[in-house]
Amino acid sequence: MDQLNKIKQHFRDSIETKQHALKILPDLIARASDLMVGGLKGGGKILSCGNGGSAADAQHFSAELLNRFEMERPPLAAMALTTDTSTLTSIANDYHYDEVFSKQVRALGRPGDILLAISTSGGSHSIVRAVTAAHEAGMSVVALTGKSGGEVAKALLDGDCEIRVPSNVTARIQEVHLLVIHCLCDFIDTSLFGSESK
Repeated sequence: MDQLNKIKQHFRDSIETKQHALKILPDLIARASDLMVGGLKGGGKILSCGNGGSAADAQHFSAELLNRFEMERPPLAAMALTTDTSTLTSIANDYHYDEVFSKQVRALGRPGDILLAISTSGGSHSIVRAVTAAHEAGMSVVALTGKSGGEVAKALLDGDCEIRVPSNVTARIQEVHLLVIHCLCDFIDTSLFGSESK
């Protein structure tokens, strides 16, 4: 396959994955949005975490809430647990990388807060431990996963929400995760502030 056709195939594969996701994810995205809106209305915050590309997604989500998405509105309480290199490296060095998010959740999480846990495979030990720590802190969890959902899916409780992308390809899962994040941001904004920019 020549390079041009390969590029076109990436587009076709991405479109196909999104069309499949369209059939199964909207209700889950709405449920996750309701959890987040409820947490924010109750004075809580949203902590987010992920590794690699999912770390970038966690930071993207946090930035959209803290600053703005598509409307002018007050900043919303959100924090990515992926950005403090001194904290991350000290925990990884002194304990284990698996603890880099869970220790932060135990320190910062409060009942009524929400954890946005992102793992394309569902197999990231650091994310599983963050989910467990969130439950211990009285938090609810929204998990963005793919493939089989992995150990992250197994760690979730009844009040949590998993948004599992119907794909086994990491790139396709990440592409849909970004779309889901934008849907969450839009739902949060319109639920809290209405459809008109303030």
